[in-house]
Amino acid sequence: MKSNIASLLLVGGLTAALNVSAFEPSKPSCIAPAKPGGGFDLTCRILSTGFANAGITDIPMAVTFMPGGVGAVAYNYINSSAPDDPNKLVAFSSGSLLNLAQGKFGKNLDENDARWVGTAGVDYGAIMVRADAPWNTLGELVDDIKKDPSEFVLGAGGGVGSQDWMKAAILMKSTGVDPKKMRYVAYEGGGEASAALLGGHIKVYPGDVGEIKGLVESGKVKILAIMSPERLKGDFANYPTAIEQGYDAEWTILRGYYLGPKVSDEAYTYWTAQFQKAYKSPAFEKVIVDQNLVPFNMSGDALDSYIKERVAFMRGLAQEAGLTN
Repeated sequence: MKSNIASLLLVGGLTAALNVSAFEPSKPSCIAPAKPGGGFDLTCRILSTGFANAGITDIPMAVTFMPGGVGAVAYNYINSSAPDDPNKLVAFSSGSLLNLAQGKFGKNLDENDARWVGTAGVDYGAIMVRADAPWNTLGELVDDIKKDPSEFVLGAGGGVGSQDWMKAAILMKSTGVDPKKMRYVAYEGGGEASAALLGGHIKVYPGDVGEIKGLVESGKVKILAIMSPERLKGDFANYPTAIEQGYDAEWTILRGYYLGPKVSDEAYTYWTAQFQKAYKSPAFEKVIVDQNLVPFNMSGDALDSYIKERVAFMRGLAQEAGLTN
């Protein structure tokens, strides 16, 4: 009899422990670190719509906005006010990581002050020139740049230190040209930069694959290289990468989500599992592809390691370019 009672108590205790450790979100939300519209809003909509379409969560996910510093305001808020809140996922991009690497999120905050949980998808840099430009390969362009870097004006939708600037710097570095010597013009966005290219104000536009499809289809520009680790599939399968042309110029534009640094392991494991479910869903993938992104499935510890390696890489680039000490 005592043995049966002990067994019941043991089972009851285990059941209670499991019930305590099991996490379920109560009011899940995605914080977009910008005003409505734009990339961060898009990233949160992918999460809310993608999870809903894939039947991942029963509770609708709200989207809130917290603009400032390409994610700096949201990163500081999570660390100071909601470090253990398991219901708040925050969108990030490679631009966020680059600013983090340059210390722009605050001297006391780095890549270790978040729990990186899952990805939405990726885009890639692309080296473009006007359709009537004399260069048909990246090698031909590089040969001319090397003769006199000051003759070549590059421009994109971001200031010095932004990821658009970094794409140009990586291209220069891969050719043996000091990035500090390049002539770079910053525009408000990709639309202005592409207009400047078409108008002849800049010669080279290091843009993004996702935003240039219309330009390419119009026949007004040509792609000399895509800055992806390997050739893309689908509409861009015919365009060579910079790497396959012999230039170590790769730039992956990642979009994903993080949780506060003190979120419990149970909650972190729960959200990691939800992303893994989503990656198996055609409905979730369709939401990503419809936004001109390439699916990139990574979550949990693998993503955490990837982010920390990526930020370290970016920190090194920033130091080489003289952006940080």
